[in-house]
Amino acid sequence: MAKYTYLLVNFFTIIVPFIFSFHPKLQFHKTWRAFFPAVIATAVFFLVWDEYFTQLGVWGFNKQYLVGVFVGHLPIEEILFFFCIPYACVYTYHCLDIFIKKQFSVKIESILTIAFILLFLIVSIIFYHQAYTLFAFLLLAILLLVAKYILKVNWLTKFYIIYAILLFPFLIVNGVLTGTGLENPVVWYNEAEIFGIRILTIPFEDVFYGMAMVLMNMLIYKKLLKK
Repeated sequence: MAKYTYLLVNFFTIIVPFIFSFHPKLQFHKTWRAFFPAVIATAVFFLVWDEYFTQLGVWGFNKQYLVGVFVGHLPIEEILFFFCIPYACVYTYHCLDIFIKKQFSVKIESILTIAFILLFLIVSIIFYHQAYTLFAFLLLAILLLVAKYILKVNWLTKFYIIYAILLFPFLIVNGVLTGTGLENPVVWYNEAEIFGIRILTIPFEDVFYGMAMVLMNMLIYKKLLKK
């Protein structure tokens, strides 16, 4: 049964959002025309880097918790991760967006976003020698720059709030994958390539890696919804 661990994490992450996608008050399925191109584009980008970092030994996978099907150096479960997690996250954003009608201050959004960009750039410069730290923080800084100054989106404050809500289930999933409650981690990390600060078993970088992944999905998804 252990070999189905990662597969079951993906399954239980997506099953409830998928079922409720057809709820008459939510109708998330009607946005699939925008979601699936967004998630495919984002998944391809992240999987290319995932494959590269796996080859470099930045992280790896414990075969004890895998069904044994690989594409390159990546288990099929890892590929599914980049579809299941974004589905649950974008679905949650869609639901909360329906009920959160409050308009947020543009000034506060600008201050927050500029502060985040500067902070993430500084962290990526200081820890440039750690591959995962550099990638997570630099990518997030770039995506925020694109969102704020190129695409000029007006929903970043709402995104910050909803991502903060998403962190609880996101950290549960990542906790299991990094070994919380298990004999060994499903996904292991090279300590030389990360801060070394962990939330239980979760590398601190995962919070910002996840934020970048969700934000990239949202940027493409929102853009396609307008067409």
